[in-house]
Formats: sequence, structure tokens, C-alpha cells
Amino acid sequence: MKAAYFRKNGGPEVMEYGDLPDPAAGPGQVLVDVHAASVNGADWKVRSGKYAPTPSFPYIPGRDFSGVVSALGAGVTDFKVGDEVFGVSEQTGEQCYAEKVAMNAAIVAKKPGKLSHVEAAAVGLIGLTALVSVEDTLKLKAGETILIQGGAGGVASFGVQLAKHIGARVITTASAANHDYLRKLGADQIIDYNAQDFTKVVSGVDAVFETVGGNEVVNRSFGVLRPGGRAAFIGSGATAPVPPRDDVVSLRPKVGRDRAHLERISELVTSGAVRVPEIKVYPLSEAAAAHQISEGRHLRGKLVFKVR
Repeated sequence: MKAAYFRKNGGPEVMEYGDLPDPAAGPGQVLVDVHAASVNGADWKVRSGKYAPTPSFPYIPGRDFSGVVSALGAGVTDFKVGDEVFGVSEQTGEQCYAEKVAMNAAIVAKKPGKLSHVEAAAVGLIGLTALVSVEDTLKLKAGETILIQGGAGGVASFGVQLAKHIGARVITTASAANHDYLRKLGADQIIDYNAQDFTKVVSGVDAVFETVGGNEVVNRSFGVLRPGGRAAFIGSGATAPVPPRDDVVSLRPKVGRDRAHLERISELVTSGAVRVPEIKVYPLSEAAAAHQISEGRHLRGKLVFKVR
């Protein structure tokens, strides 16, 4: 099969494109002919060595995909060959930048019929992360106010729409070029982080969802919470940062993998509650170029590889 992979950790230039052996479906797995796979910030962090040591080389990154089931492993009865599916791999599994991937059937779901494979691949991991962060971790409720840092990114833009669907008031930060985009997604207030200090504009919010990272943004995010408020952080490492005040709660979402959350994503997108993000499509052979853009961290929406 064709795949994008790397043989050593490093910059985007270490990405290669070529032939690697086909995987096979083990017990409890489905083999999927991948039609599309998306690029996530975790991908370049794995490639660069910022995350845990790469287990073996050559290594195929990529955490979410959409495709068609081509074979069933022993014990799999909830799918059949030909089913269109999407999913998110285990954090230690990855392997989605390829024409075929073997995946635990329990963390795969039927692709929403109204979405193309490219669109379905774009919402997997960002939707999962936003759902776990906003609904499960922050437990956001109707009538509350939330500040979402970096609103134009994939996870944050899903979070903006999810928070509005819940019935919250949504404040977000973004560069001026992304304000119209975020207004269309439903944001109530948008702060240009290049021109304004959000701590001078925002105060007393019930919740903060921080997707950007960096000590400065993290520490200042605590300052805009009301007493008893809570903040969730996904860009600041594996553990929740320690708050500088004792009357707020700091949380690190645990983004697991399961079919129920994927089906929730399907429900939200199919109903129109959440729109698919803006997508820029690349061929898999241009993985290095896509990683360079992803690593720049100023992308609006999602980068997706059209594999087939």
C-alpha cells in the first residue's frame, strides 16, 4: 500500500511517501480501505519527537480517517465488508496516513451518509476532543458563558458550535481575518488577540476552554473566571496546569476512543447543529507540505489528505 511515513524524528522534511506492507485485520478489528485522513497537531508533535518516543520506524502517523471496510477480523459482527466508516485511532496506534488501516472495531462508527469521506475524516478527532472537553469535562450548561481560546482552529471551532447548541454564550479569541468565519459559526463575541488583551475585555465567565497552549495564555485564562469557575486545557501538556488562585478548577480532558462519541458527532453534524470546518485538501504524497502548515499553528479549519 502507499503511505506517508517517517524513518526518523525531525522536521517536516523527514516525511516520505512510498510503499509499505499492507496491514491485516486481527481479532476484533476491521481492515479499512482509507479514502481520507486528516492532519492534527498531534501528528507533527509525534513526528518531531515532542511526544513519547516513536515505538518503531518506519512510522505512519495520522489519528483519524474515513473509508470502506474491506475485511473483518475474528469476532467482528457489527460491520460488514463494504460499510462506510470513520473513526479515531488509539493514541499509540495512529497509522491513518495510508491506503489501508486495521482498527479496533469498537472504536469505529458508520460514516454519516450526508458527509463525504473528506468531510468525515475532518470531524473525527476534533469532534471527539471538543465533546469530551465541553460536554464531559466542563459540563457546560445552557445560560452559562464560556471563553474558547483560539476559536478558528479545528477543535475550538467545533467547540464554539457545540457550546452554542448547548445554549451557552460564547466568547472566543481569533485574529481579525477569522472574525467573519467565527460569527458564521455562532460566536457571540470575538476578541482580536493581536489588538486586545482578553483579560481587559472578559471577566466573570463560567468556563474557559483553552486550545492554544503557552504559559502566558494559560495563566491569564484563570484570571477571567468567576469564583467557582472551571477551565479545561488541551494545549498545555498531559496534566492540568496549577491555577494561581484557589477558587477555580483546572481540568485536563481525558480524550478516550469509543463509538458512542463518534455517533454523537454524527448526530450533531447530520442535524446541522455543527458544521464541517473549512477544509484544505492535499494528496497524501504532499504530507511534508501539510505538516509545515499544521506546525505553523495559524490554520483555519482542517487539512485533509484525499487518499483515494
